[in-house]
Amino acid sequence: MAERDNAFLSVRHLVKRFGSHTALSDVSLDIRAGELVCLLGPSGCGKTTLLRAIAGLERQDSGTIVLSGRDISHAEPQARDYGILFQSYALFPNLTVAQNVAYGLSGKRAHRSHVASRVEEMLTLVGLAGAAGKYPGQISGGQQQRVALARALAPSPSLLLLDEPMSALDARVREHLRIELRALQKRLSITTLMVTHDQEEAMVMADRIAVMNGGVIEQYGTPRELYRQPGSAFIADFVGEANWLPFERVDAHRARVGRQELAVDEALDARSGRLFVRPEAVRVSAARLEQPNAMLADVLDGVFLGRGYRLALRLEGVPGATVHSIVSPEIGDALLGPHAASRCWVELPRHAIRAYA
Repeated sequence: MAERDNAFLSVRHLVKRFGSHTALSDVSLDIRAGELVCLLGPSGCGKTTLLRAIAGLERQDSGTIVLSGRDISHAEPQARDYGILFQSYALFPNLTVAQNVAYGLSGKRAHRSHVASRVEEMLTLVGLAGAAGKYPGQISGGQQQRVALARALAPSPSLLLLDEPMSALDARVREHLRIELRALQKRLSITTLMVTHDQEEAMVMADRIAVMNGGVIEQYGTPRELYRQPGSAFIADFVGEANWLPFERVDAHRARVGRQELAVDEALDARSGRLFVRPEAVRVSAARLEQPNAMLADVLDGVFLGRGYRLALRLEGVPGATVHSIVSPEIGDALLGPHAASRCWVELPRHAIRAYA
């Protein structure tokens, strides 16, 4: 209740159907003022439908949307006080950069001098002060994205909606612009909701992430919470890399995996299921390890990542199971060099293991 009371944008029990398909199933979401929240999930999970419903571009079948204390559930899009940036940027090719930005002010009945001043201010804000007279076809994709962002921000909206804003850019430009966009959002302190299917983008940019699947929000939390404490097997598998091992319960804190017995900190309720551990948590050593969850393993393969290696390991006593580990360059060199042994010791730390039925 406290979260809802402090929310700048509050979505409650939203339902949206397209024929027999339910795109949104009783979705509720609260966003605090100045927060950047990402809607993350696979294609068809409902994230874009949720953003479009908030924008008024899709009408929900039921549920409410409240922005800054005002019920906008049935308001027209132009009455909802938001700026929006689409994946395609939707710039007018026959208008200059300055004219495209000014288009966002066309309904404000502002004086011409004020419009010119605001356009100059917005272009300076996004680092395009010298591009006012150019046309969209004369600037790069990254610069076009900045123009579209300037246009969205020009009317000083209270909410910014971003629909896959960087998916059309190449990886290097995307990586640079996500940092720029996040810095700008913090500087303006504008409440922002962004749709993305890129988990790295969400982890880098968001204050909180709502992971969607099948028309519902499976988990809503900070990037750290989602990564370290995934609330379901879907979250664990979708956010980051995952190792999975089938288990049978021995007692509350012991699980049998193949012929191996592993200690776990988390209480095991289910009689069987899958154990989950992140690759970077898997400890690897050429020397013998004496910890409870240590076992021998065969080194099947290794990929050099620059900052280290990603190893594929077959655990002794666990038929058919391959575990991946991220290790330092020193350990990788020792295990993959021309005179290296093909076996090593592996520890699955008990605190890093989570169980899912």
